[in-house]
Amino acid sequence: QVTLVESGGGLVQAGGSLRLSCAASGRTFSSYAMGWFRQAPGKEREFVAGILWRGGTTKYADSVKGRFTISRDNTKNTAYLRMNSLQPEDTAVYYCAARVSVVITPTPSLYDNWGPGTQVTVSS
Repeated sequence: QVTLVESGGGLVQAGGSLRLSCAASGRTFSSYAMGWFRQAPGKEREFVAGILWRGGTTKYADSVKGRFTISRDNTKNTAYLRMNSLQPEDTAVYYCAARVSVVITPTPSLYDNWGPGTQVTVSS
């Protein structure tokens, strides 16, 4: 059973930075794709960034390219999302997700495992 736990959310002013962490346990994740998603009130859950655990290939949503960086630490079984130049429109609950795959998909329904989420609020 895969367990994912996010941390690092909080309140930050526009232009600020946060680093989210996703601690993963329960499996060897070398064959997994990890994704970060977010959901704002009244909106659908959307893809933010993804990474292949083996090899480190990454993929980003256009809205965060150049501002967010996804990475992973194999020794800690932890994925990270570094968020710079945060804007009020980045306010959402951020979730990490995992699926067995060799490709990164932006479709939330294709991910089998989800964390409980962490709130990110960006004030103007």
